[in-house]
Amino acid sequence: MKQALATIVKPLPDQLFRVHGASAEMRWEAMSGQGYHTPNDRFFVRNHTATPIIDVTTWRLLVHGAGVRCPREFGYDELRAMPSRTLDVAIECAGNGRRFYGTQQHDAAPGTQWGLGAIGVARWRGVPLRYLLKQAGVLPGAVDVLPTGLDAPFEGYGHVRRPLPIDKAMDDVLVAYEMNGERLPPDHGFPVRLVVPGWVGIASIKWLGEIEVSTKELFTPWNTVFYPDVTTQPVKSAFELAWNARLPRSGPHIVRGRSWSGSGRIVRVEVSFDSGLSWRTAEHHGQHLVSAWLPWHISWAPQRTGAHVLMARATDETGTTQPLVTPRHPFGYHFDAVVRHPVDVVIG
Repeated sequence: MKQALATIVKPLPDQLFRVHGASAEMRWEAMSGQGYHTPNDRFFVRNHTATPIIDVTTWRLLVHGAGVRCPREFGYDELRAMPSRTLDVAIECAGNGRRFYGTQQHDAAPGTQWGLGAIGVARWRGVPLRYLLKQAGVLPGAVDVLPTGLDAPFEGYGHVRRPLPIDKAMDDVLVAYEMNGERLPPDHGFPVRLVVPGWVGIASIKWLGEIEVSTKELFTPWNTVFYPDVTTQPVKSAFELAWNARLPRSGPHIVRGRSWSGSGRIVRVEVSFDSGLSWRTAEHHGQHLVSAWLPWHISWAPQRTGAHVLMARATDETGTTQPLVTPRHPFGYHFDAVVRHPVDVVIG
């Protein structure tokens, strides 16, 4: 199987992305008017090294390990001929919102300084992982499932790989080959990737090459050195507005945003236009999916020009509400506090 390395393949225009080295963050204003799903051309990219270009004609997916009865190899056309499932699922980097530990809470954390744009929701189509595991004869003693990517090894840690417990692997995980009705783009995992609903993005391994099924608990750098003790994503909200957006005073404005949680549906979103002194309930219509996000909107007629701070806080069906301040995570993961979004109201 021949493989050549490239940087991020798709264009990264300034109006859509902030570039962070080998990764690219979606600008939230790029979602304005885009409908429910994040278009492929503006979906964020998180790479450990670089996007690999894989020859699908020689590519194979190997399922093996002590936890299966009969190791199997699957080709691309074979996977596409299998029973498929389509899911609307958010993929979000565990470090999404990391920069606010520093800029908002004055206690900076190391790592890529993402704003809130390291998330996207797509319509993914593929084969349920449980179907492939059953084809290989998964055994009752299986404990962990270890997917491994085909991107270049990261520093001295090898290929990106992170185990999943067998219960999650046999539940709702997808081996996806389509994204928003199109073949997976190279930056998003072509030929196939995992999609793990509700879990941090590192679980959704791209450029999938092999899946090991183990009869014991597995450990890799991606659940020990990196991303230890992070699985489901917390509750978050974002406005579909540019940072420091300029809005004319001649309102009212329909302010839009989206909220999400890895633990269940969003049941309430509240918005403040006065730095948290008062809160109003936002309206929402349309899709309300557990594994994706809830779009919402609210009307605002600013009474004065000048600087304003907008805030949105969501509550999910477990009763968890975004806090005003969140404890610092040593790796900068899981920033779930209400983000203070600055806007400037001008005469107009």
